Amino acid sequence: PAVILVGGLIYVPMGRAVYDSFFATEMFSPQPQFVGLEQYADNLRSSTFWAVVRNSVVWTVLVVLLQNVAGLAIAVLLNQNLRLLGLTRTLLLVPWVLPGIVAALLWRFMYDPQLGLVNALLNSAGVISKNVAWLGQPTTALAAVILAALWKGFPFSMIVYLAALQTVDRDQVEAAMIDGAKAWQRFRYVVVPSIAGLIRLNLLLTTIFTFNYFDLIWVTTQGGPLNSTHIFPTYIFELGFGEFQYGDASVYGVIAALTMLVVAVLYIRELRPQGAR
Repeated sequence: PAVILVGGLIYVPMGRAVYDSFFATEMFSPQPQFVGLEQYADNLRSSTFWAVVRNSVVWTVLVVLLQNVAGLAIAVLLNQNLRLLGLTRTLLLVPWVLPGIVAALLWRFMYDPQLGLVNALLNSAGVISKNVAWLGQPTTALAAVILAALWKGFPFSMIVYLAALQTVDRDQVEAAMIDGAKAWQRFRYVVVPSIAGLIRLNLLLTTIFTFNYFDLIWVTTQGGPLNSTHIFPTYIFELGFGEFQYGDASVYGVIAALTMLVVAVLYIRELRPQGAR
């Protein structure tokens, strides 16, 4: 039954998407026309396709790296014996437990060019002299949503790394301290090698999460302005449900699925025991 359920909910729609990718559809066309691989070739020659690819790569790489770096750095701090540690951990988890739509609306209001908190803070600090439409300019929109995604997602990496740090052999750390290793050296040569496998796993997992992220970008910018923040999920949604070009949307969906299949294979391989790889 479980196989039937998964097949009906996942593999049948995926097969239909592959099938639809060989047919050209228009909003008012009575019948899809079979075009084979021509539709793939047309999209690969399109400047919009490569803009979506570029945005997806920049978005995924920066968000994943920033979330992991921030998560690991904060986890190292929280792994110390600090006052109010439990309360601090709880407060830092708030962005992650917030629903994605709520977080997206919150950041859209914060980036508002007239009433937003971001402009108010930067103006008061003297960083800018006039209000900036952070989500309304192609030069700043992608960076703005990347910052919002960093805030939303870093607690996940923080919790993962905090759990990993508590498994590090304290005897090795103390031995390195006795040998005269400084804090950075102990972290670089003792702590990081001990949790390297989990770092690789978390990088792959957050890559899958980030590449497939939809709600934050759609609610804040809907892929605009001028497609400057469109990534694969948002552009697939716009093509399929906004312009009713199911064939083109399926082409993008198949390419995105194949890309994530590579990452998923690496993730599954990383989960296997060392000797079984």
